[in-house]
Amino acid sequence: MKIKSELSKIIEQALKSANIQADEIVISDATKPEFGDYQFNGIMRLAKELKRNPREIASEVVEHIDTTGMVSKVEVAGPGFINIWLNNEWLAEVTTEILEDKRVGVGFVEEPKRVVVDYSGPNMAKQMHVGHLRSTIIGDTLATLLEFLGDEVIRQNHIGDWGTQFGMLIAYLEEQNTDGNTQELKDLEQFYKDAKVRFDQSEAFANKAREYVVKIQSGDEHCLELWQSFINASLGHCEEVYEKLGVNLTRDDVRAESFYNDQLPQIIERLKEKNISTTSNGAECVFLEGDENPIIVQKSDGGFLYATTDLAALYFRANVLQAKRICYVVDARQAQHFKQVFTIAKMAGLVGEDVSLEHIGFGTMMDKGGKPFKTRDGGVIKLVDLLDEAVVRAKDAIKDRDVHSDEELDAVAKAIGIGAVKYADLSISRESNYIFNWDKMLSFEGNTSLYMQYAYARIQSILRKHNAEVSGEIIIGDEIEHRLAVMLLKFEDTLIKASIEATPHTITSYLYDLVTLFMKFYELNPILKEDIKEDIKMSRLQLSILTGAVIKKGLEILGIEVVEKI
Repeated sequence: MKIKSELSKIIEQALKSANIQADEIVISDATKPEFGDYQFNGIMRLAKELKRNPREIASEVVEHIDTTGMVSKVEVAGPGFINIWLNNEWLAEVTTEILEDKRVGVGFVEEPKRVVVDYSGPNMAKQMHVGHLRSTIIGDTLATLLEFLGDEVIRQNHIGDWGTQFGMLIAYLEEQNTDGNTQELKDLEQFYKDAKVRFDQSEAFANKAREYVVKIQSGDEHCLELWQSFINASLGHCEEVYEKLGVNLTRDDVRAESFYNDQLPQIIERLKEKNISTTSNGAECVFLEGDENPIIVQKSDGGFLYATTDLAALYFRANVLQAKRICYVVDARQAQHFKQVFTIAKMAGLVGEDVSLEHIGFGTMMDKGGKPFKTRDGGVIKLVDLLDEAVVRAKDAIKDRDVHSDEELDAVAKAIGIGAVKYADLSISRESNYIFNWDKMLSFEGNTSLYMQYAYARIQSILRKHNAEVSGEIIIGDEIEHRLAVMLLKFEDTLIKASIEATPHTITSYLYDLVTLFMKFYELNPILKEDIKEDIKMSRLQLSILTGAVIKKGLEILGIEVVEKI
């Protein structure tokens, strides 16, 4: 339910009736229950324009607000705010209507777009480590959210598979196993280290590796076969992680650097034609106003750089895929790089002015000491090991609750463990660094995945105890039920805000507020007591069912499973 949109229309009509013109109407959530459900704070700006007392203007507007339908009461507060309360009968009617809606009252965007979401971007030379976690989780959540709201989403997994290191790797692969069998690649980390040792110690091997780079780029069949064998093994490791995480990335979503290789000379020519690039010390460079250092797009030896590949990718995504919004879910430390690439792409006409280019930056995952998360010996933690540990710790956290068979315990532990890792990441502002803390993320209290899963499981427990058909309409009988109903109807506005701003924590904050409010409702309003009237019991059961459905849908968008009992 787009409540803010509907309230904006009501305020707009009241302003017109009061002969007041407003360019924009912004409805905000009320900060406290005593201030209503929503607030209109735009009177102050209007008062400056009209040179009038804001409270007088607010009072005029309030006189023209219709309080016979959606809105039950309005009042002027402070220097000129308008507090708005929603009508209980209207709330009851709308929440009852969405009980059978699989989308729990969430509609589709009015103007769906084709959106490219570039995320994960693992290294083909190494197994995925914790440094890849945030891009993968945030990117997949954003893609799922946009799809749910009706956009056409194209997932893109941009991997580096082209360059000097691959000559080294396939040369070593050939030495180890000339038939291209990938058995030697089970431990990518060790394979890479061994290849690097050979490269550093043997000049003959190093020369051979450099020759192989040229052969790869010129299409040598044997070298390409070895190169493909290595890429396949690397992607196999990635797919193991994606399966554990429940992430929706497949081989079809991979767009490697090599995919754009043939287009790079054309990008350089375009930059030259538009007089955007200049030759400096034999290299082709772009000098942007305000930047001290040039952006090199072609080295003096003819080689290309990341910026060139990114420009080719932007051209492909805007013109071939015809995306109108292109999101890069990449470490915040790359902000300057993307700012420069986006500017050049627009200047060169590689991307139309109607295409939105966004760098969805994020901070670093830290340990309790505030340092980048590493193993005890200082190495980078493999992502697959982290996820396996999460499941083990989750099982330990719930094993004494005595509600599961061994088989159920394994499934629930996986849902809780993986959910804990994902939720801990998504629950903080993506631009912030965050402290990785096992005890906090596997707590039954606070803004954790387990708290959400436990609330959902409690609702299912209530329904099992009732053990009968639930029917009838929702009745809003007191303040806590009013607040719960309002919160349930805020779900769509929450998702829309999260999709526009690319902020998954907007969803987690909403879920935490919803669950906290439901727990208070559960405490204050008995559901299954024998002396409760049947229509009240059914109404409270229906509110519980709807709350459970919203929790489940919210977690589903975040890529987290619910469990029936904990």
